[in-house]
Amino acid sequence: MVQGTSSWAGKSLLATVLCRHFARQGMSVAPFKAQNMSNNARVVAGGEIGTAQYLQALAARATPDVRMNPVLVKPETDRTSQVIIRGVADPAISAMPWRARPTHLWAAIEDSLRSLSAAFELVVIEGAGSPAEINLRDTDLANMRVARLADAPVIIVADIERGGALAHLYGTWALLDAQDRQRVRGFVLNRFRGELALLDPAPRQLQELTGVPTLGVVPLLAHGLPDEDGAAAPRPLAHGRRVAIVRYPTASNLDEFKRLEEVAAVVWAVRPADLDDAELIILPGSKHVSRDLAWLRAAGLEAPLRAHVGAGRRLLGICGGLQMLGVNVTDRSGRDADAEGLGLLAVRSELAPTKRLAARTQARFATLSGPWSALSGLTVAGYEIRHGHTSAHDPVQVALPNDLGWFRGPVLGCYLHGLLESPEILHATLGAAPTQSLDETIDRLTDGVMAALDERRLEALISPS
Repeated sequence: MVQGTSSWAGKSLLATVLCRHFARQGMSVAPFKAQNMSNNARVVAGGEIGTAQYLQALAARATPDVRMNPVLVKPETDRTSQVIIRGVADPAISAMPWRARPTHLWAAIEDSLRSLSAAFELVVIEGAGSPAEINLRDTDLANMRVARLADAPVIIVADIERGGALAHLYGTWALLDAQDRQRVRGFVLNRFRGELALLDPAPRQLQELTGVPTLGVVPLLAHGLPDEDGAAAPRPLAHGRRVAIVRYPTASNLDEFKRLEEVAAVVWAVRPADLDDAELIILPGSKHVSRDLAWLRAAGLEAPLRAHVGAGRRLLGICGGLQMLGVNVTDRSGRDADAEGLGLLAVRSELAPTKRLAARTQARFATLSGPWSALSGLTVAGYEIRHGHTSAHDPVQVALPNDLGWFRGPVLGCYLHGLLESPEILHATLGAAPTQSLDETIDRLTDGVMAALDERRLEALISPS
């Protein structure tokens, strides 16, 4: 099991690498995270799981499965969230206070982990946040309670770039119960840059204090995989066309734009100046379309969006972003509210109580004119995850069949997530495509991380005692 001193420490990255490393050795491997909190999800057979576990399954060369992330919590406001249990939203548990939920969630977690353990030779488990949040210990479903259930050795990873990483490791270890400390079998320092010799003698002193060895110091790597929340600062790109992605408060599925960073200069847009000189602006998915529309207007982004379109530059709306582009949004679900859209496409959307999920939808672009003409006739495959349906209001040009997309001049809206993960679509849109496949990216990441780890000690952790 991989746990961390904090969120963003590198748990997902290390778990992904271990999945690929042991899969390369011919083992059947599955990832597992008991409870994930993220608005980034992928659709698999049976429903939704967190994007991190989806990618870890691909790294393990396994079919992504709802058992791999039995509880997914999707934040909606500071105090509310939607709870997905084994792929399906549960309104009753979603309405419960946080501390009332664990007793209703543990059975799904336990059953899923036992099932995976029976089906695979190795399960690589990822924790959540930190196991040392002593105020949440009684409700923590994703860290040491899972380690005890699985009887798993634990590696704790810290982000050394933040500073104070050695104290974070020691403090995390010290705050654990004595029985849980015995499970901690290794520390990993992540995102190191500089002269490695400067760390001496800290790893040895840390081991003297805790009895836990440091298994490696992983360098800062531009790995090309999305972060768990898909909203880390885009890596700088000195060349390429400028693309602005509007990041409203409940923007979702931002992980689908990670490959875009390889061919374009990407910026998260939260104020009007962020839209300056953008060749392409994207309105991504949204957990609350009406609320995010209101934020967009309050942030002063509507006028520059209209000016952008008026100048003939491209605007792309995906899923919730498509709904924003229309004339209006009518809420029949009780989850959001009615709202006036931007009116840039002659379509209307109606939000429904039930969620549409489709793991793979394939469609072919119609003949498009103007700035989007390079997409004409191309086939795209993506996934669908939404509350609602959109239909044409007045005569409008169809971009994708079956009410999946429309366009008007430089404005294009579609329901398919994953559009800009396709090298062919990226090339048609921006004139360039990534040079490596996702699988090659995972291999390169694994090579880089494993070179920094003590492979012998790692493999000893999974050997029968």
